[in-house]
Amino acid sequence: MAARLEIPNRVARGLWLQANGLAGAPTGPLDVMGLIRRLGFVQIDTVRNVTRAHHHILWSRNRNYREDMLWPLLRERHLFEHFTHDASLLPMEMLPLWQRQFRRLGEKAARSAWHRSGLDRAALAAIRDRIAQEGPLSTRAFETRAQGREMWARPPHKKALETMWYAGDLATSHRENLVKFYDLGERVFPADLLKGPADAAAVDALCDAALDRLGVSTTGEVQRFWEAMSAAEARDWAERARPIPLRVEGADGIWREAWGARDIEARIAALAGPGAGMRLLNPFDPAIRDRARLERLFGFAYRNEMFVPPERRQWGYYVYPLLDRGRFVGRVELKADRAQGWLRVTGFWREPGVRWSAARHDRLEAELGRFARLAGIACVDWALPEGRGA
Repeated sequence: MAARLEIPNRVARGLWLQANGLAGAPTGPLDVMGLIRRLGFVQIDTVRNVTRAHHHILWSRNRNYREDMLWPLLRERHLFEHFTHDASLLPMEMLPLWQRQFRRLGEKAARSAWHRSGLDRAALAAIRDRIAQEGPLSTRAFETRAQGREMWARPPHKKALETMWYAGDLATSHRENLVKFYDLGERVFPADLLKGPADAAAVDALCDAALDRLGVSTTGEVQRFWEAMSAAEARDWAERARPIPLRVEGADGIWREAWGARDIEARIAALAGPGAGMRLLNPFDPAIRDRARLERLFGFAYRNEMFVPPERRQWGYYVYPLLDRGRFVGRVELKADRAQGWLRVTGFWREPGVRWSAARHDRLEAELGRFARLAGIACVDWALPEGRGA
């Protein structure tokens, strides 16, 4: 077996930020599709705290991005929407490899009690026929009622639509104010991209693509990147592909075995220093999505507490990590009212052991101002209740 290339922690952190488009200056010519291709996909989220996650993720890479730039790419069929670890937008050229994901998730949804609609075949066919005849429709075009009063209960027609969507029989035509409109998959997906490779070849290609975007990774991280194969399939890929073997130092000083992309040595040679500005990252940013990886590389423990009861939150409802010169230096909770034109800091916490100089505070203020302008907000103020940091 080849000797494992050793990657010190500082280099591993730089490689990860470089792979995520967070190492260089977030300026220059804007190529939205190029950003999404580099990331692999961009997660969609309906919550708008200041701006929605998909917009924030792209803006963090290039501050020339604006909120009206994403959804036309879906209408123009440069992107398609489906499920990775969550609802996501993917480059259309990924569609051949995604045929197995349609099969996997379609079969899983059909077996799941969560998605079982209770509608008979005639009723299911009627839903599809309406879309075939009338064109793209949202769930609001149908009238079935949820059975049960639980907050998560969904009407039968929505379960049916989602099951067909997971299987690729239906596809997202477009979204209006985040509302999904379903159309026949054959009318959304280009015909020449509907044939995919055999399963093993698709798994290999997806794993290779994941490792390319991760740069340095464990087999489990490769598997979780797309969430489009099982852990066993990812292990089989590693046996077949034999990526570059590495030893990577964690933030805790422990060295662990991992894999590297084929061009890992060239990436190391091309590493530049960390950028000069501060970055306010979204809780759903791909750079921090894998919390275990984040803590291992950066020593930064983070979780999204939106769905944690208020009395059990350590930090707050919507808390943004702060990345400054290659380190996570703190976190802020923000609230905004776009109609009234204000953004407010309602929580601020420095990371233990991180010195906050006047210059670092100035970089944070500058980043808050830029973020506010993305949302059309002019006023940024601080209103820290007692116990919400300093």
